[in-house]
Amino acid sequence: MAPTSTAPVAAVLRDDAEALAQARRLAESFAVEAAERDRDRRLPRAELDELSASGLLAITVPADHGGADVGTRTLLEVFRLLAAADPSIAQIPQNHFAFVNVLRENGTPRQQEFFFAELLAGKRLGNAQSETGSRTVQDIRTRLSATGEGDFLLTGKKGYSTGALLAHWIPVVAKDSADRLQVAYVPRDADGVTVIDDWAGMGQRTTASGTVELDQVRVPADRIVPHHLTFQRPQLHGALSQALHAAIDVGIAGGALAEAAEFVRTRSRPWGESGVDTAAEDPLTIQRFGELGIRVRAAEALLEKAGSAIDEARADLTDDSAAAASIAVAAAKAFADGAAIEVADALFEVSGARSSLDSANLHRHWRNARTHTLHDPVRWKIQHVGRYTLNGTFPPRHGHI
Repeated sequence: MAPTSTAPVAAVLRDDAEALAQARRLAESFAVEAAERDRDRRLPRAELDELSASGLLAITVPADHGGADVGTRTLLEVFRLLAAADPSIAQIPQNHFAFVNVLRENGTPRQQEFFFAELLAGKRLGNAQSETGSRTVQDIRTRLSATGEGDFLLTGKKGYSTGALLAHWIPVVAKDSADRLQVAYVPRDADGVTVIDDWAGMGQRTTASGTVELDQVRVPADRIVPHHLTFQRPQLHGALSQALHAAIDVGIAGGALAEAAEFVRTRSRPWGESGVDTAAEDPLTIQRFGELGIRVRAAEALLEKAGSAIDEARADLTDDSAAAASIAVAAAKAFADGAAIEVADALFEVSGARSSLDSANLHRHWRNARTHTLHDPVRWKIQHVGRYTLNGTFPPRHGHI
Protein backbone atom coordinates (compact mmCIF):
# COMPACT_ATOMS: atom_id res chain seq x y z
CA MET A 1 0.00 0.00 0.00
CA ALA A 2 1.33 3.41 -0.97
CA PRO A 3 0.26 6.67 0.70
CA THR A 4 -2.22 8.95 -1.05
CA SER A 5 -1.93 12.65 -1.80
CA THR A 6 -0.46 15.00 0.77
CA ALA A 7 -2.72 16.19 3.59
CA PRO A 8 -2.06 18.90 6.14
CA VAL A 9 0.56 17.92 8.70
CA ALA A 10 -1.48 16.85 11.71
CA ALA A 11 -0.90 17.25 15.40
CA VAL A 12 -0.89 14.00 17.35
CA LEU A 13 -3.17 14.29 20.36
CA ARG A 14 -2.31 12.32 23.46
CA ASP A 15 -5.50 12.06 25.49
CA ASP A 16 -9.13 13.05 26.02
CA ALA A 17 -8.26 16.42 27.53
CA GLU A 18 -6.23 17.47 24.50
CA ALA A 19 -9.00 16.33 22.17
CA LEU A 20 -11.60 18.41 24.02
CA ALA A 21 -9.32 21.45 24.08
CA GLN A 22 -8.83 21.25 20.31
CA ALA A 23 -12.57 20.81 19.76
CA ARG A 24 -13.38 23.89 21.83
CA ARG A 25 -10.78 25.92 19.95
CA LEU A 26 -12.05 24.87 16.54
CA ALA A 27 -15.71 25.29 17.53
CA GLU A 28 -15.05 28.90 18.51
CA SER A 29 -13.37 29.51 15.16
CA PHE A 30 -15.92 27.63 13.03
CA ALA A 31 -18.86 29.50 14.56
CA VAL A 32 -17.68 32.89 13.29
CA GLU A 33 -18.71 32.44 9.64
CA ALA A 34 -21.14 29.53 9.99
CA ALA A 35 -24.16 31.63 8.98
CA GLU A 36 -22.35 33.05 5.95
CA ARG A 37 -21.14 29.64 4.79
CA ASP A 38 -24.70 28.33 5.02
CA ARG A 39 -26.20 31.34 3.23
CA ASP A 40 -23.69 31.18 0.37
CA ARG A 41 -23.42 27.36 0.26
CA ARG A 42 -19.66 27.81 0.66
CA LEU A 43 -17.99 24.48 1.32
CA PRO A 44 -15.76 24.46 4.41
CA ARG A 45 -12.56 23.46 2.62
CA ALA A 46 -10.21 25.52 4.78
CA GLU A 47 -12.07 24.49 7.93
CA LEU A 48 -11.72 20.79 7.10
CA ASP A 49 -8.01 21.27 6.57
CA GLU A 50 -7.91 22.86 10.03
CA LEU A 51 -9.80 19.85 11.37
CA SER A 52 -7.26 17.50 9.78
CA ALA A 53 -4.33 19.51 11.11
CA SER A 54 -5.79 19.59 14.63
CA GLY A 55 -5.36 15.83 15.06
CA LEU A 56 -9.02 15.33 15.97
CA LEU A 57 -9.63 12.95 13.08
CA ALA A 58 -7.24 10.41 14.63
CA ILE A 59 -8.50 10.46 18.21
CA THR A 60 -10.03 6.96 17.98
CA VAL A 61 -6.86 5.38 16.61
CA PRO A 62 -5.77 2.74 19.15
CA ALA A 63 -3.00 3.66 21.54
CA ASP A 64 -0.73 0.85 20.30
CA HIS A 65 -0.83 2.53 16.87
CA GLY A 66 0.03 5.95 18.29
CA GLY A 67 -3.47 7.37 18.73
CA ALA A 68 -5.20 8.92 21.71
CA ASP A 69 -7.88 6.18 21.71
CA VAL A 70 -10.32 8.49 23.47
CA GLY A 71 -13.49 7.26 25.14
CA THR A 72 -16.83 7.44 23.38
CA ARG A 73 -18.08 10.12 25.79
CA THR A 74 -15.20 12.33 24.69
CA LEU A 75 -15.81 11.62 21.01
CA LEU A 76 -19.48 12.55 21.36
CA GLU A 77 -18.60 15.74 23.21
CA VAL A 78 -16.22 16.68 20.39
CA PHE A 79 -19.09 16.28 17.91
CA ARG A 80 -21.52 18.18 20.12
CA LEU A 81 -19.12 21.11 20.38
CA LEU A 82 -18.49 21.22 16.64
CA ALA A 83 -22.20 20.86 15.81
CA ALA A 84 -23.16 23.72 18.11
CA ALA A 85 -20.79 25.88 16.05
CA ASP A 86 -21.51 24.50 12.56
CA PRO A 87 -23.44 21.23 12.21
CA SER A 88 -22.45 20.83 8.56
CA ILE A 89 -18.80 20.66 9.53
CA ALA A 90 -19.69 18.23 12.32
CA GLN A 91 -21.61 15.94 9.98
CA ILE A 92 -18.81 15.64 7.42
CA PRO A 93 -16.54 13.47 9.64
CA GLN A 94 -19.39 11.39 11.11
CA ASN A 95 -18.79 8.60 8.63
CA HIS A 96 -15.04 9.08 8.96
CA PHE A 97 -15.25 7.76 12.52
CA ALA A 98 -17.73 5.05 11.59
CA PHE A 99 -15.28 3.66 9.05
CA VAL A 100 -12.34 3.99 11.42
CA ASN A 101 -14.39 1.68 13.62
CA VAL A 102 -14.81 -0.77 10.72
CA LEU A 103 -11.02 -0.95 10.50
CA ARG A 104 -10.75 -1.43 14.25
CA GLU A 105 -13.31 -4.24 14.18
CA ASN A 106 -12.33 -6.23 11.10
CA GLY A 107 -9.21 -4.78 9.50
CA THR A 108 -6.14 -7.00 9.23
CA PRO A 109 -3.02 -5.94 11.15
CA ARG A 110 -1.52 -4.72 7.87
CA GLN A 111 -4.63 -2.72 6.97
CA GLN A 112 -4.76 -1.19 10.43
CA GLU A 113 -1.08 -0.25 10.34
CA PHE A 114 -1.46 1.50 6.99
CA PHE A 115 -4.76 3.30 7.52
CA PHE A 116 -4.12 4.33 11.11
CA ALA A 117 -0.89 5.96 9.89
CA GLU A 118 -2.92 7.76 7.23
CA LEU A 119 -5.31 9.04 9.89
CA LEU A 120 -2.50 10.23 12.12
CA ALA A 121 -1.20 12.18 9.12
CA GLY A 122 -4.55 13.99 8.87
CA LYS A 123 -6.16 12.03 6.04
CA ARG A 124 -9.96 12.15 5.84
CA LEU A 125 -12.34 9.26 5.14
CA GLY A 126 -15.51 10.07 3.26
CA ASN A 127 -18.29 7.61 2.59
CA ALA A 128 -20.29 5.95 -0.14
CA GLN A 129 -23.01 3.92 1.55
CA SER A 130 -26.59 4.85 0.68
CA GLU A 131 -28.17 4.19 -2.68
CA THR A 132 -31.03 6.49 -3.56
CA GLY A 133 -32.64 4.13 -6.06
CA SER A 134 -32.77 1.03 -3.87
CA ARG A 135 -35.90 -0.32 -2.17
CA THR A 136 -34.59 0.26 1.38
CA VAL A 137 -31.40 1.68 2.88
CA GLN A 138 -30.24 -1.89 3.59
CA ASP A 139 -30.59 -2.83 -0.09
CA ILE A 140 -27.05 -2.50 -1.53
CA ARG A 141 -26.62 -2.91 -5.29
CA THR A 142 -23.02 -1.77 -5.64
CA ARG A 143 -20.86 -4.77 -6.48
CA LEU A 144 -17.31 -6.01 -6.00
CA SER A 145 -16.31 -8.50 -8.68
CA ALA A 146 -13.08 -10.50 -8.67
CA THR A 147 -10.91 -9.96 -11.74
CA GLY A 148 -9.07 -13.27 -11.40
CA GLU A 149 -5.85 -11.30 -11.07
CA GLY A 150 -5.94 -10.87 -7.28
CA ASP A 151 -7.93 -7.67 -7.18
CA PHE A 152 -11.54 -6.53 -7.67
CA LEU A 153 -13.66 -4.19 -9.76
CA LEU A 154 -16.14 -1.91 -8.00
CA THR A 155 -19.25 -0.71 -9.80
CA GLY A 156 -22.24 1.25 -8.53
CA LYS A 157 -23.76 4.62 -7.73
CA LYS A 158 -24.17 6.15 -4.29
CA GLY A 159 -26.13 9.09 -2.91
CA TYR A 160 -25.93 11.13 0.31
CA SER A 161 -22.17 10.63 0.22
CA THR A 162 -21.29 13.11 2.96
CA GLY A 163 -17.58 13.81 3.11
CA ALA A 164 -16.65 12.11 -0.17
CA LEU A 165 -16.03 15.29 -2.14
CA LEU A 166 -13.38 16.55 0.28
CA ALA A 167 -11.96 13.19 1.38
CA HIS A 168 -8.63 11.50 0.75
CA TRP A 169 -10.19 8.03 0.95
CA ILE A 170 -13.77 6.97 0.19
CA PRO A 171 -14.96 3.84 2.01
CA VAL A 172 -17.52 2.19 -0.27
CA VAL A 173 -20.10 -0.30 1.04
CA ALA A 174 -20.63 -3.03 -1.55
CA LYS A 175 -21.60 -6.67 -1.84
CA ASP A 176 -19.37 -9.43 -3.19
CA SER A 177 -20.31 -12.40 -5.36
CA ALA A 178 -21.60 -14.22 -2.26
CA ASP A 179 -23.86 -11.26 -1.39
CA ARG A 180 -21.79 -10.38 1.68
CA LEU A 181 -21.20 -6.80 2.85
CA GLN A 182 -17.71 -5.49 2.23
CA VAL A 183 -16.11 -2.06 2.63
CA ALA A 184 -13.66 -1.05 -0.08
CA TYR A 185 -11.33 1.83 0.84
CA VAL A 186 -10.79 3.72 -2.42
CA PRO A 187 -8.59 6.78 -3.04
CA ARG A 188 -10.66 9.85 -3.84
CA ASP A 189 -8.71 10.36 -7.05
CA ALA A 190 -8.79 6.72 -8.23
CA ASP A 191 -9.60 6.02 -11.88
CA GLY A 192 -13.32 5.43 -12.34
CA VAL A 193 -14.37 7.46 -9.27
CA THR A 194 -16.55 10.50 -9.93
CA VAL A 195 -17.82 12.63 -7.05
CA ILE A 196 -20.61 15.01 -8.00
CA ASP A 197 -21.36 18.05 -5.86
CA ASP A 198 -25.14 17.90 -6.36
CA TRP A 199 -26.40 18.08 -2.76
CA ALA A 200 -29.31 20.53 -2.67
CA GLY A 201 -30.90 19.99 0.74
CA MET A 202 -32.67 22.85 2.49
CA GLY A 203 -30.44 22.30 5.53
CA GLN A 204 -26.94 21.00 6.22
CA ARG A 205 -26.18 22.89 3.04
CA THR A 206 -22.40 22.68 3.16
CA THR A 207 -21.94 18.97 3.86
CA ALA A 208 -21.43 18.25 0.13
CA SER A 209 -23.60 15.14 0.56
CA GLY A 210 -23.71 14.46 -3.15
CA THR A 211 -23.34 11.52 -5.51
CA VAL A 212 -20.48 9.08 -6.04
CA GLU A 213 -20.29 7.12 -9.29
CA LEU A 214 -18.05 4.06 -9.45
CA ASP A 215 -17.21 2.76 -12.90
CA GLN A 216 -15.07 -0.36 -12.88
CA VAL A 217 -12.85 0.96 -10.10
CA ARG A 218 -9.92 -1.38 -9.53
CA VAL A 219 -9.49 -2.21 -5.83
CA PRO A 220 -6.61 -4.29 -4.42
CA ALA A 221 -7.70 -7.10 -2.12
CA ASP A 222 -5.81 -5.56 0.80
CA ARG A 223 -8.07 -2.50 0.74
CA ILE A 224 -11.25 -4.49 1.31
CA VAL A 225 -12.59 -5.14 4.83
CA PRO A 226 -15.26 -7.84 5.47
CA HIS A 227 -17.98 -5.71 7.03
CA HIS A 228 -20.47 -8.60 7.16
CA LEU A 229 -18.47 -10.08 10.03
CA THR A 230 -19.40 -7.07 12.17
CA PHE A 231 -23.00 -8.20 12.42
CA GLN A 232 -22.33 -11.86 13.10
CA ARG A 233 -21.40 -11.15 16.73
CA PRO A 234 -22.30 -8.63 19.43
CA GLN A 235 -21.40 -5.26 17.93
CA LEU A 236 -21.28 -1.54 18.69
CA HIS A 237 -20.89 -0.29 15.14
CA GLY A 238 -24.54 0.79 14.88
CA ALA A 239 -24.57 2.29 18.36
CA LEU A 240 -21.46 4.37 17.69
CA SER A 241 -22.70 5.59 14.32
CA GLN A 242 -26.09 6.57 15.71
CA ALA A 243 -24.56 8.20 18.80
CA LEU A 244 -22.54 10.49 16.55
CA HIS A 245 -25.76 11.52 14.80
CA ALA A 246 -27.36 12.14 18.19
CA ALA A 247 -24.41 14.34 19.19
CA ILE A 248 -24.95 16.46 16.09
CA ASP A 249 -28.64 16.92 16.97
CA VAL A 250 -27.77 17.86 20.56
CA GLY A 251 -25.23 20.33 19.24
CA ILE A 252 -27.80 21.90 16.92
CA ALA A 253 -30.18 22.33 19.86
CA GLY A 254 -27.52 23.92 22.04
CA GLY A 255 -26.30 26.20 19.25
CA ALA A 256 -29.83 27.38 18.48
CA LEU A 257 -30.55 28.08 22.15
CA ALA A 258 -27.33 30.06 22.57
CA GLU A 259 -28.03 32.17 19.50
CA ALA A 260 -31.62 32.76 20.60
CA ALA A 261 -30.40 34.01 23.97
CA GLU A 262 -27.90 36.35 22.34
CA PHE A 263 -30.56 37.68 19.97
CA VAL A 264 -33.04 38.34 22.81
CA ARG A 265 -30.41 40.08 24.91
CA THR A 266 -29.14 42.32 22.10
CA ARG A 267 -31.81 42.77 19.43
CA SER A 268 -35.30 41.93 20.70
CA ARG A 269 -37.78 44.44 22.14
CA PRO A 270 -39.94 43.71 25.19
CA TRP A 271 -43.69 43.24 24.73
CA GLY A 272 -45.55 46.40 25.75
CA GLU A 273 -47.67 44.67 28.41
CA SER A 274 -44.66 43.14 30.16
CA GLY A 275 -43.77 46.32 32.03
CA VAL A 276 -40.02 45.63 31.74
CA ASP A 277 -37.26 47.58 30.05
CA THR A 278 -35.65 44.78 28.05
CA ALA A 279 -36.82 41.59 26.35
CA ALA A 280 -34.46 39.57 28.54
CA GLU A 281 -36.42 40.65 31.63
CA ASP A 282 -39.80 39.50 30.32
CA PRO A 283 -40.97 36.78 32.77
CA LEU A 284 -42.79 34.83 30.07
CA THR A 285 -39.69 34.82 27.88
CA ILE A 286 -37.60 33.73 30.86
CA GLN A 287 -40.08 30.90 31.48
CA ARG A 288 -39.75 29.67 27.91
CA PHE A 289 -35.97 29.80 28.04
CA GLY A 290 -36.14 27.75 31.21
CA GLU A 291 -38.22 25.09 29.47
CA LEU A 292 -35.89 25.02 26.48
CA GLY A 293 -32.81 24.95 28.68
CA ILE A 294 -34.15 21.89 30.47
CA ARG A 295 -34.75 20.15 27.13
CA VAL A 296 -31.17 20.82 26.04
CA ARG A 297 -29.73 19.71 29.38
CA ALA A 298 -31.76 16.50 29.25
CA ALA A 299 -30.54 15.83 25.70
CA GLU A 300 -26.94 16.39 26.81
CA ALA A 301 -27.41 14.04 29.78
CA LEU A 302 -28.88 11.27 27.62
CA LEU A 303 -26.03 11.68 25.14
CA GLU A 304 -23.48 11.36 27.92
CA LYS A 305 -25.27 8.26 29.25
CA ALA A 306 -25.22 6.75 25.75
CA GLY A 307 -21.49 7.34 25.47
CA SER A 308 -20.91 5.71 28.85
CA ALA A 309 -23.01 2.71 27.81
CA ILE A 310 -20.90 2.22 24.67
CA ASP A 311 -17.66 2.48 26.66
CA GLU A 312 -18.95 -0.01 29.25
CA ALA A 313 -20.01 -2.44 26.54
CA ARG A 314 -16.68 -2.11 24.74
CA ALA A 315 -14.91 -3.13 27.95
CA ASP A 316 -17.03 -6.31 28.21
CA LEU A 317 -18.85 -6.93 24.93
CA THR A 318 -21.72 -9.41 25.15
CA ASP A 319 -25.18 -9.63 23.63
CA ASP A 320 -26.52 -8.04 26.82
CA SER A 321 -24.08 -5.14 26.94
CA ALA A 322 -24.33 -4.47 23.19
CA ALA A 323 -28.13 -4.34 23.43
CA ALA A 324 -28.00 -2.02 26.45
CA ALA A 325 -25.68 0.33 24.57
CA SER A 326 -27.88 0.38 21.46
CA ILE A 327 -30.97 1.10 23.55
CA ALA A 328 -29.21 3.91 25.42
CA VAL A 329 -28.20 5.44 22.09
CA ALA A 330 -31.70 4.99 20.67
CA ALA A 331 -33.17 6.84 23.64
CA ALA A 332 -30.64 9.66 23.29
CA LYS A 333 -31.25 9.97 19.54
CA ALA A 334 -35.04 9.94 19.90
CA PHE A 335 -34.95 12.68 22.52
CA ALA A 336 -32.32 14.76 20.73
CA ASP A 337 -34.35 14.67 17.53
CA GLY A 338 -37.32 16.36 19.18
CA ALA A 339 -35.18 18.74 21.22
CA ALA A 340 -33.30 20.04 18.18
CA ILE A 341 -36.48 20.71 16.23
CA GLU A 342 -38.32 22.24 19.18
CA VAL A 343 -35.51 24.60 20.19
CA ALA A 344 -34.79 25.64 16.60
CA ASP A 345 -38.49 26.41 16.13
CA ALA A 346 -38.94 28.15 19.50
CA LEU A 347 -36.03 30.43 18.65
CA PHE A 348 -38.47 32.56 16.63
CA GLU A 349 -41.14 32.43 19.31
CA VAL A 350 -38.83 33.97 21.93
CA SER A 351 -36.93 36.30 19.61
CA GLY A 352 -39.80 38.04 17.86
CA ALA A 353 -40.44 39.27 14.34
CA ARG A 354 -36.92 40.50 13.69
CA SER A 355 -35.59 36.98 14.00
CA SER A 356 -37.46 35.98 10.83
CA LEU A 357 -35.44 38.33 8.64
CA ASP A 358 -33.55 36.40 6.02
CA SER A 359 -30.48 38.54 6.68
CA ALA A 360 -30.22 37.10 10.20
CA ASN A 361 -30.25 33.53 8.81
CA LEU A 362 -31.51 32.18 12.12
CA HIS A 363 -33.70 29.81 10.18
CA ARG A 364 -30.58 27.78 9.39
CA HIS A 365 -30.89 26.13 12.82
CA TRP A 366 -34.38 24.80 12.02
CA ARG A 367 -33.38 23.82 8.48
CA ASN A 368 -30.34 21.99 9.80
CA ALA A 369 -32.31 20.25 12.55
CA ARG A 370 -35.15 19.24 10.28
CA THR A 371 -32.78 17.94 7.60
CA HIS A 372 -30.37 16.06 9.84
CA THR A 373 -33.06 14.43 11.99
CA LEU A 374 -34.45 12.76 8.86
CA HIS A 375 -31.35 10.56 8.75
CA ASP A 376 -32.96 7.70 10.70
CA PRO A 377 -36.65 7.52 11.71
CA VAL A 378 -36.82 7.85 15.49
CA ARG A 379 -40.22 6.15 15.56
CA TRP A 380 -38.35 2.88 14.96
CA LYS A 381 -35.90 3.68 17.73
CA ILE A 382 -38.85 4.23 20.09
CA GLN A 383 -40.22 0.85 18.98
CA HIS A 384 -36.95 -0.85 19.91
CA VAL A 385 -36.80 0.95 23.26
CA GLY A 386 -40.39 -0.15 23.93
CA ARG A 387 -39.75 -3.79 23.02
CA TYR A 388 -36.62 -3.85 25.15
CA THR A 389 -38.31 -2.15 28.11
CA LEU A 390 -41.48 -4.27 28.05
CA ASN A 391 -40.30 -7.66 26.85
CA GLY A 392 -36.51 -7.58 27.08
CA THR A 393 -36.24 -7.93 23.29
CA PHE A 394 -32.77 -7.10 21.97
CA PRO A 395 -32.57 -4.70 19.02
CA PRO A 396 -31.45 -6.15 15.67
CA ARG A 397 -27.79 -6.21 14.67
CA HIS A 398 -27.40 -3.55 12.01
CA GLY A 399 -25.88 -0.12 11.58
CA HIS A 400 -29.03 1.90 12.31
CA ILE A 401 -29.61 1.10 15.99
